[in-house]
Amino acid sequence: MAKKVEMLSSSLVSGTATASISRLELNPWDLRFLPVIPIQTGLIFHSPHFQSQQNLIQHLKNSLSRALDFFPPLAGRLVATPHGGDMASFFVACNNAGAEFTHAVAAAVSVSDIVEPRYIPEIVSSLFPINVGVTNYQGISKPLLAVQVTELADGVFIGCIANHAVADGTSFWHFFKSWSEISRGSESISKSPIFDRRSAAAGVDDNRLIHIPTLEENLMAPSQLPPQLKVFHFSKEKLGELKAKANSEAGTDKISTLQALTAHLWRSVVRSQINNNDPTTRVLIIAIGARARVSSLPDGYFGNALCFPALAIGEDELLQKGLGATALRINEVISEQTDEAIAREAEKKVQTGRAWVDVGGGPPLLVGGSHRLDVYGCDFGWGKPIAVRSNNDRKVEGLVAAFPAADADGIDLEVYFKEEMLQTMEEFLTVLPQ
Repeated sequence: MAKKVEMLSSSLVSGTATASISRLELNPWDLRFLPVIPIQTGLIFHSPHFQSQQNLIQHLKNSLSRALDFFPPLAGRLVATPHGGDMASFFVACNNAGAEFTHAVAAAVSVSDIVEPRYIPEIVSSLFPINVGVTNYQGISKPLLAVQVTELADGVFIGCIANHAVADGTSFWHFFKSWSEISRGSESISKSPIFDRRSAAAGVDDNRLIHIPTLEENLMAPSQLPPQLKVFHFSKEKLGELKAKANSEAGTDKISTLQALTAHLWRSVVRSQINNNDPTTRVLIIAIGARARVSSLPDGYFGNALCFPALAIGEDELLQKGLGATALRINEVISEQTDEAIAREAEKKVQTGRAWVDVGGGPPLLVGGSHRLDVYGCDFGWGKPIAVRSNNDRKVEGLVAAFPAADADGIDLEVYFKEEMLQTMEEFLTVLPQ
């Protein structure tokens, strides 16, 4: 039997109650994501114990509807207000227009078909909702949240696409976990979202007029030759070795596990590209959560709270000075992200219409995500997820996402490069750097 995904039904799911807010203003942190693609991530589970397909789907629809009561922006629509010429401001109308819910089946696709291949297989793209738009700007006419539940031969995949102008990764997983809590039978959620933009950092709590002509273009242009998406797994033991080596070489104890891993990844990427006639200046861009760095931001802040500091290092310095020197530079750049610096960075980027500012050099390595996200706490009532997977469609080469691994204290890196590059990287990533 051919491995294909059959779409059985699609409908809109609205909240059950009157929305707690009528509109959500978008600030510069949010606006800079209008020209790029939405968040596209899902979880794979073992088969739930339900009497029938219909019981499972109706249960998930009902629990999604109740979850949207707590997250009304995700059931709303993006609104652009023209201000003459090519200028507009944006907000989310919390009008309960609904999230898209698709039910699909892939009877010949097993859990192992998704989690065991060397590269994330093409079939995974079919496990996410279709026709949701190329960029976040198209949330004007399309749902801001789209869900696809695909029944597999021996499991279930729940794929979610969320408009990135409305939510960042932290807010995305806040919603996902809250939905799972309601699915398990809870009447409330463990952490309430906070939508008040006045709690945002100084300089980012206002809605800005921005130019709109290019917003329908994806500014994270995909490669001409489709790269592959591969998951590199790092165990607790391997991570401990990397962290210890980085701190020892740098003569410090302040380099974190993720900083050491990011340095190892960056050096491995450069070593893999060294014969490709690329520019000698290498650029690393790191997506850093601002909630713990901006004093006025509460933990439950719903929206985008990210900064993207960039680090440019010469190729020779990057490779010759070792893991510790690179990790220390990363640590220093991250430590510089104060309240004022984060607000200033957001201001620059909304003016350029990009999530980050070009800093010269070769194509950047962009590292996002976090191993601290409670991905495996998303238990819908039939056990924790087996694995997390992202859609490999329309991504930009050099994009890396960090997730917690299924095993305790491990980290998985989803890395998007051409196959030849990934094969070379694997040789460097799987050994402790000398």
